[in-house]
Amino acid sequence: MIHVRTGIKRPSPDIIAGYRELSSATVHEASGRKGAVDPAIKPISRRVKICGPAFTVQCAPGDNLMLHKALEKAQPGDVIVASVGGQPEYGYWGSLMAVSAMARGLGGLAIDGCVRDSEEIISMGFPVFSRGFAIRGTAKATLGTINYPTVFGGVMVNPGDIVIGDDDGIVVVALNEAEEVLEKSIRRKQMEEEKAKVLASGVSSVEYNKLDGVFRALGLVEE
Repeated sequence: MIHVRTGIKRPSPDIIAGYRELSSATVHEASGRKGAVDPAIKPISRRVKICGPAFTVQCAPGDNLMLHKALEKAQPGDVIVASVGGQPEYGYWGSLMAVSAMARGLGGLAIDGCVRDSEEIISMGFPVFSRGFAIRGTAKATLGTINYPTVFGGVMVNPGDIVIGDDDGIVVVALNEAEEVLEKSIRRKQMEEEKAKVLASGVSSVEYNKLDGVFRALGLVEE
């Protein structure tokens, strides 16, 4: 069995740059409301953002060996997307790993588990999304896989898929849909900006969205 795949496809830098200008919610809506990761996986502090190709890692429960291999093999800009076998209550990632990740130019970590040394990681500015914090240490004794499809926060993530995360959460866009979803997302952002101008003038959202008919059909009674 091949444990580590390195020859993965990635989106172009231009596509990644386009997604960096968009919010996770806008992308999620534009994609047809697909790819929303479990909201329990959150940024470790406010205004943390990630945007880059997924470098997927499957760890054994309570073991972070494959995260160290991922640090060695991931390319600049990659976002490590790690699953941990359904046992999140360990500190799978710490400040020294973040130091290494920053030195190698990685785009961030999204882990379906916990991390530790949070104060140091926040201070150095390395972007992390996790289920929380845990001081419990891990082993380094069990092989897993790198760059295989993995279920992450309820979403199937393939290597090279685009991972976009901000204060609202994480959305994953399939690599083969990245260009189309980007175009739709840009159009949606423009429409939202136009709508904001109208609402700022005092027009109600009921009027703008033509919701009176919906309320009538549902039998809304006002007094």
